[in-house]
Amino acid sequence: MNGADSLCDTLLANDVDVCFANPGTSEMHFVAALDRKPRMRCVLGLFEGVVTGAADGYARMADKPAATLLHLGPGLGNGLANLHNAKRARTPMVNVVGDHATYHVRYDAPLTSDVEGVAQPMSHWVHRSLTAQALSADTAEAVRIARQAPGNIATLILPADAAWGELPANSPAPVVAAQEAAAPADAAMLRAAAQAIRSGKRTALLLGGTALREPALSVAGRIAQATGVRLLSPTSNRRVQRGLGRTPVTRIPYPVDQALAALNDVQQLILVGAAAPVAFFAYPGKPSLLAPQEHAPIVMATPEQDLLQALEWLADELGVSPSAPGLPPVEIATEIPRSGALTGAAVCLITARRLPENAIVCDESITQGREFGISNAVSAPHDWLQLTGGAIGIGLPMATGAAVACPDRKVITLQADGSGMYTVQALWTQAREHLDCLTIVLANRSYATLHGEMKNVGVQSPGHNALRMLDIQDPSLNWVHLAAGMGVEAVRVDTVEAFTQALEQGLSRKGPYLIEALI
Repeated sequence: MNGADSLCDTLLANDVDVCFANPGTSEMHFVAALDRKPRMRCVLGLFEGVVTGAADGYARMADKPAATLLHLGPGLGNGLANLHNAKRARTPMVNVVGDHATYHVRYDAPLTSDVEGVAQPMSHWVHRSLTAQALSADTAEAVRIARQAPGNIATLILPADAAWGELPANSPAPVVAAQEAAAPADAAMLRAAAQAIRSGKRTALLLGGTALREPALSVAGRIAQATGVRLLSPTSNRRVQRGLGRTPVTRIPYPVDQALAALNDVQQLILVGAAAPVAFFAYPGKPSLLAPQEHAPIVMATPEQDLLQALEWLADELGVSPSAPGLPPVEIATEIPRSGALTGAAVCLITARRLPENAIVCDESITQGREFGISNAVSAPHDWLQLTGGAIGIGLPMATGAAVACPDRKVITLQADGSGMYTVQALWTQAREHLDCLTIVLANRSYATLHGEMKNVGVQSPGHNALRMLDIQDPSLNWVHLAAGMGVEAVRVDTVEAFTQALEQGLSRKGPYLIEALI
């Protein structure tokens, strides 16, 4: 029995039974302990950004944290972009970061770094465990912090000598962290929200977090139908339950001009687990705050509070019965293309129409996938996971983690080609773990969003040098070959007919499969 055993036992005692890992020398005692802990499923990622992104996708669907195992400061640094996304999503996660033995740090070996300094910006809690005896309590505290509503990133630094330090056979049982309920919303703020709705001014509820999932989503739909308030969501969300039979919520568009237009007539904005909407970037002559500023937004409930309870209280305050009808389904008149050259819109429309019930959609489609967020309102009921922090490279890892969490559900990734290259190694993990992941690469061979951003900052005609920074051609990527190199079967299509056939093939089979959709 050593410190690594104690750490694993404590994770398992707290129902953390999946670890996404990319270990190194300082983590070998943890790896050895895994042989003695068959309940712990350890999933190897070939890049730390895959590890942290997969832990994010897992927790979004499992509603509990996974652990990650990372190698010192540089390994943690490689995973920071997707830790940023997870922190923005408020995803629960426990990072275990190995470090040099405590007595070795002073010699400044090549991999010595300020691990706390690397971890702090992308973590809610950082702690270094110095002894094997302290590991159980420290691990339980990491889990407790991670599980606090709505979710936190907890990073535990594990020196090698704490991992290999021996413990007596009669050591105490693993520490079990207390489960903490979300805090109730403030009654005064609930009454303020109800008063705002009764005023007759044009009002919108901006829903975030668990307010975008059942049963809270249905309560919001009953309030909207009874009072006429609009239901909106932020541009980027951790998890949205979407499709026929579910309350339709309008997502604030990413392009700043479209977002301003969508919010232009909102006189009162009520925040339910969401922050006031801001533009992703500053642009010359355009505002940073997207909602009209005549009245400050009303914070009805923060992300840390019980959003279901808050909406139920609001419905009761407004006299909306639990049996009252919700919002009717939206009507989408767009015709589904059946032939011709493939476009991003066609990919989105066809995919949305053919989604199997209870699918999980991991969306990093960027510019080419904006039609999906409209057309999926009439899809079969599904979960929709989005890029939350704007750091690209989340789609493939997030799908990997979601598939580990939900092995009985089809996971479909809408993946832009440029951002997919950041973490393409996730395909290997999908193949190794035999995950039921269908990847659709929208291959426009360009950082297309950056073409639009150049115009937004006033550059209308970029020259040769600038264009070489925005396109990913010469040579063009070959996703069929990339997938094959990772052990994933793939096909390339460039027509509506061929895409439809490939999609049906991918949906009908189990295991990883990739469609490169040339658009």
